[in-house]
Amino acid sequence: MNHSEEGYIPVTGGNVYYRKTGDGPGVPLLVLHGGPGGMSRESDPLRLLGNHRPVIHYDQLGCGNSDRPEDLSLWTVERYVKELSQVREALGLEEVHILGHSWGTMLAAAYLLQQPTGVKSVIFSSPCLNARMWERDQKDYLMDLPQESQDIIERSERDHTTDSDEYQQAMIQFYERHVCRALPWPQEFLDNMKKSNHTIYGFMWGASEFTVTGTLQDFDVTDRLNEIDIPSLFTCGHFDEATPKTTKYYADLIPGSEFHVFENSSHMPGVEEPYAYVNKVRNFLNSLIS
Repeated sequence: MNHSEEGYIPVTGGNVYYRKTGDGPGVPLLVLHGGPGGMSRESDPLRLLGNHRPVIHYDQLGCGNSDRPEDLSLWTVERYVKELSQVREALGLEEVHILGHSWGTMLAAAYLLQQPTGVKSVIFSSPCLNARMWERDQKDYLMDLPQESQDIIERSERDHTTDSDEYQQAMIQFYERHVCRALPWPQEFLDNMKKSNHTIYGFMWGASEFTVTGTLQDFDVTDRLNEIDIPSLFTCGHFDEATPKTTKYYADLIPGSEFHVFENSSHMPGVEEPYAYVNKVRNFLNSLIS
């Protein structure tokens, strides 16, 4: 493993944890994890890129190893965008590549639409750039589950009993198809799910992937993606919550962008096909001038 350093950065509302891997000569890669309420992975294969360029992960405020304040006013896209700027400034990332995964693609897009300087490229990994399209795609997937599981999920969300064991079991059926198909799930993946900040997820998204009721419910940047004029890569898994059809639709909105599907993955190609995932990212970044 490449040399790494870790520490904390003061941001609006508290301190966030970061880990920097490698000291390669290329422009650094900054990774925005999924969620909302998720965290970065210690075993993320993207860290293997450290001999080419520094790879920086950070746990967003309220997540993972970062501070966990309880002030709901902190959980806004605008504050997370400001946090991203504060992380860049603190680490001296005058030039940077950005990779966002899932909710991290929402954050990346919102940040890029502010036209920050020094961003050399962006990778939208399993993107969600229109909350209602995401919700629709998950409801389409839901129809493929056994009828009993569909009934349990519908009833639990209607009756606000999503903390029940039967609901959790029904959701696992969905997750094993469309979130992570690497079975049995790696221990780190299980641990990180337990550590997720469900308060942030519920506040910003909602009860489940199928029902967006939180502050992100009207998030939609599709009509502005053409403003992003840096090299862009869109990726997803064949069975991804971020469906190939929708991901391709997003990619077509940025002139000259690249689109790739990991054929044996769902939403976590970094877990399901780690070497294919890191090689695709490596090849994309190395194809650029910096």
